[in-house]
Amino acid sequence: MRATMINGTRDVSVEELPRPELEAPTDAIIKVVAACVCGSDLWPYRGVVPVKEPRQMGHEYVGIIEELGSEVTGLEVGQFVVGSFITSDNTCEICRAGYQSKCVHAGGVGTAQAQYARITNAAGTLVATPEYPAEDLIPSLLAASDVLGTGWFGAVEAHAGPGKTIAVVGDGAVGLLAILSAKQLGAERIIAFSRHPERQALAREFGATDIIEERGDEGVAKLKELTGGLGAHGVVEAVGTQESIEQALRSARGGGYLTILGVAHGVQISGRELFSRQVHVVAGGAPVRRFLPELIDLILERKINPGRVFTLDLPLEEAPAAYRAMDERTAIKVLLRP
Repeated sequence: MRATMINGTRDVSVEELPRPELEAPTDAIIKVVAACVCGSDLWPYRGVVPVKEPRQMGHEYVGIIEELGSEVTGLEVGQFVVGSFITSDNTCEICRAGYQSKCVHAGGVGTAQAQYARITNAAGTLVATPEYPAEDLIPSLLAASDVLGTGWFGAVEAHAGPGKTIAVVGDGAVGLLAILSAKQLGAERIIAFSRHPERQALAREFGATDIIEERGDEGVAKLKELTGGLGAHGVVEAVGTQESIEQALRSARGGGYLTILGVAHGVQISGRELFSRQVHVVAGGAPVRRFLPELIDLILERKINPGRVFTLDLPLEEAPAAYRAMDERTAIKVLLRP
């Protein structure tokens, strides 16, 4: 099969690899219909996370079940499925509390930019659609596997809802879909931090009521002006840098909520500042599996169109170009078709 490999800094190729096989009775093999490049994939691509040896890439996927392990229940060969980037049994105590990303049997997906992928914990990870979806819905269903599910988690944990002001730091796919999510959850005011006209337009389409171009403390000051000096009820951080996390923390009002979704690298937060802000903070990988049934229904009913974040659609063989486009910010998110 054909698969995307990262070999080193800014070195991505598409190689011929063996087709994956079932390794455990709880596994599934899927034929990947669509995958994509994630902003977090850029950390190794840019060399921030060292690549010690060549490895496969990709954790966002939709596909068709080709094989099922003997212990997989509730799924059938031939079904179209959407899955999370973290696999879970969806039965342990932590899963039942809604935090499948911290399942006691959690596994990772890291080989989805390929023609086939092995998914562990299949029964607790994959969600089947009632039938094969319309072609134009596939990008949105793909978004549900990570960036929509992550943005939705961010908005939920930021307590988006009627009468609330939600701020979003970061205008990549996750930040933009946190805006869509906050709108769907009923937020009254949604403030987006963005300097890029194309992304500002999509933010407004998704529900942003205000755009702030300033960053850092200047951006915080502008947000305070817009909120009567109080700050936002909830803030979603979707970048993962020192500046973005500090900006997000300082944008929340006392007693407010902050969700940190960006994968942090080299970030240190002062304990004194965290204490003084008196803000509820949740950070970590999103439990996408918790939200998949609801998100899939919203997409199939055409109530939301998160697939709008894919501004470039390429065949898998052009994965190196997909990474360049994401790296150079000429595309918000790139869809790959095996």
